Amino acid sequence: MTDTETGREESRNQIELFLRLLGASLAGNSFVKLVLGKYRGPEAGLNRLHVRQLTLRGQECLSFLYRYQTKDVTKNLPTAAALATIRQLLSTAFNNAHLQTLTEDIQLAVNKKGRYRLQRGKAAAVSVAPKEHDREKERFLDLGNPFLVELGVTNGQHQLIPSMSRKWKQINKFIEVIDHAFTASALNEKSTVQVVDFGSGKGYLTFAMEDYLRTSLGVKARVTGVELREDLVELCTKAARKLNIDGLSFAQGDIRSYSPGTIDIMIALHACDVATDYAIHLGIRSGAAIIMCAPCCHKQIRPQMRSPQLLRPMLKHGIHLGQEAEMVTDSLRALLLEASGYQTQIFEFVALEHTSKNKMILAVKGESPVKGAELLAQIREIKDFYGIREHCLESLLQADGLG
Repeated sequence: MTDTETGREESRNQIELFLRLLGASLAGNSFVKLVLGKYRGPEAGLNRLHVRQLTLRGQECLSFLYRYQTKDVTKNLPTAAALATIRQLLSTAFNNAHLQTLTEDIQLAVNKKGRYRLQRGKAAAVSVAPKEHDREKERFLDLGNPFLVELGVTNGQHQLIPSMSRKWKQINKFIEVIDHAFTASALNEKSTVQVVDFGSGKGYLTFAMEDYLRTSLGVKARVTGVELREDLVELCTKAARKLNIDGLSFAQGDIRSYSPGTIDIMIALHACDVATDYAIHLGIRSGAAIIMCAPCCHKQIRPQMRSPQLLRPMLKHGIHLGQEAEMVTDSLRALLLEASGYQTQIFEFVALEHTSKNKMILAVKGESPVKGAELLAQIREIKDFYGIREHCLESLLQADGLG
């Protein structure tokens, strides 16, 4: 038997073992979830597949959620047909499978030699959602996750602490946004994803990000939380070490002084005033595939704004002028991101703890041609209309040669 034939036989055996473990978890009611990733098949735009168990009209089924770059498609199959479909997909379309049960984390992945290898490890405590086919909102994280206990989101019985319900909602919304951005990005092809979270605070979102990449996507990730307050850096570092999370670290610093290496995902939530501009600039300069910011304290533009004659009766009220300055500041940021090759959205995020600021700027590096001259002309027109002399992000990018 040749090396190639031996490799194929080993891969088939590993797939069959994985399928037996999957079947046993379903039969023994220990199945939690299955994710197939690193798609290599012919369907354009398909990135990964999420599988969960449900009951339809009294029949046990598996629900397949196909995640594309621009859409989600759901198909429900009886268990036997579902297992046959998974066998075919592993043989022809996906290079990675992550099975989570009540007792084990099981990973099936193609190694550098192109052969499947199975790895088994002890699972963290999980709480299993009901299998009924209801309309309950999907949660990307599980309340049984140990880091939630360490950070005080849940108690020792993995029950949500009532005072942390808003934080739990925020964490899940954050992961939902990242999930869609990751699907739309080119990060599926990377062997290791580098993430930097500026202003990581108590680490809620930093821990959640690492867990999502590692357990939900089966991606090797290096996640760094950067925070000015030394006590919070020590707190998060201690928790990460206690939980033996190798891919997570924390460092003291800020956006202007911290110099990371490669950045694939740049996060800066609640970076005050021009700190948001420095964060976006760092993300663009580093070639980050995803830039995610929640700006606040729009101080730079407001004193520069010259209200056009027609708008002065509206903008004589301080609250309206503040809202207008916020809209102009973030619109210019979005246009500058687009001119730098990013597909950009501005939308409402859930209210962050202790503040009503809930706007999110999300930018995903695109592949389509950039209409730089047209976008820069729009920026000049907006600045001229309001009499704006300087926008921090524009100045930083101009120093790099943009425009």
